[in-house]
Amino acid sequence: MVIIQSNKATGADNQQERLKFAYWTTGFTDGEGCFSVAVINNKTTKFGKQIFPEFVVTQGEKSLSALKKINKFFGCGNIFVNKRYDNHNENLYRYCVRSLQELDSKIIPFFEKYPLQTYKQNDFLIFKKVIKVMIQKEHLTKSGRNKILKLISKMNRKKKRI
Repeated sequence: MVIIQSNKATGADNQQERLKFAYWTTGFTDGEGCFSVAVINNKTTKFGKQIFPEFVVTQGEKSLSALKKINKFFGCGNIFVNKRYDNHNENLYRYCVRSLQELDSKIIPFFEKYPLQTYKQNDFLIFKKVIKVMIQKEHLTKSGRNKILKLISKMNRKKKRI
């Protein structure tokens, strides 16, 4: 009798690795990520301002592979380089998801299932509300825009937006 062993992980092993990576991704985001909603001047929009949500994880060039793994894991977003011209020896890289549909269908469900453990969880909950308002196209009205501005004034550094 000949027993042939495969080098491929079994379904259970693969599922276990994916679960470990999910928790790792949450922890990594707690340390190196953010949920932000910028308000950008844009004269081509109805109110002269554009609401710009994004999920971002940042790393130095030496840890770019971690961002590539996160990008592959989520199957969405892009990695951008921020060239450094100061006394740092490596460029910064940003994994960003900006698509409303991808934020709503991939990023938000993931962090609902694998919650953040730091204060970023509060930012995530606000971010989730902003995305919901935008998916429902309420941000195209004055009251919806004001609702978002009020919500995001409670995020991150608590910048006054109104």
